[in-house]
Amino acid sequence: MTSILVACVGNIFNGDDAFGVEVARRLSRVTLPDGVRVIDFGIRGIDLTYALMDGYDAVILVDAAQRGEAPGVVSVVEPDPIAAGDSTPEDLALSPHELDPAKVLHLASALGGNCRCVLLVACEPLTFGGDEGVIGLSEPVAAAVGVAAETVEELIEEMMAV
Repeated sequence: MTSILVACVGNIFNGDDAFGVEVARRLSRVTLPDGVRVIDFGIRGIDLTYALMDGYDAVILVDAAQRGEAPGVVSVVEPDPIAAGDSTPEDLALSPHELDPAKVLHLASALGGNCRCVLLVACEPLTFGGDEGVIGLSEPVAAAVGVAAETVEELIEEMMAV
């Protein structure tokens, strides 16, 4: 059996950064195959790091990511593999107030995590709310939540078929 972690991340107080959290909420309403766990990690980087050490065959990260696209565009990205020896102390330092997926992946690799497949379902944000923050997604990012949830379901189906 294939085990898949769908790790949704984001900060609900920073506008479109809550994208992953909203996708987790949407996925909680569908029945997924045995062996698939959807977890809303919010900004808990340490929790995500430990989850990456749990021996999943695949991880699908869901997050807002600035990739130079129009706001609301959903992309599937395969992050570059991280060798355990490629980490610097800066790569391994996690903040308790934010979750940087690249740093989490570096730390998990340095600790011996060996997930064979990591994908990122990313949505181009419109706003993170500035210094004041903002609760709620912008219109184009809110419209992308369903697209991202469907994309995650399609990726799971492909992974389970292998």
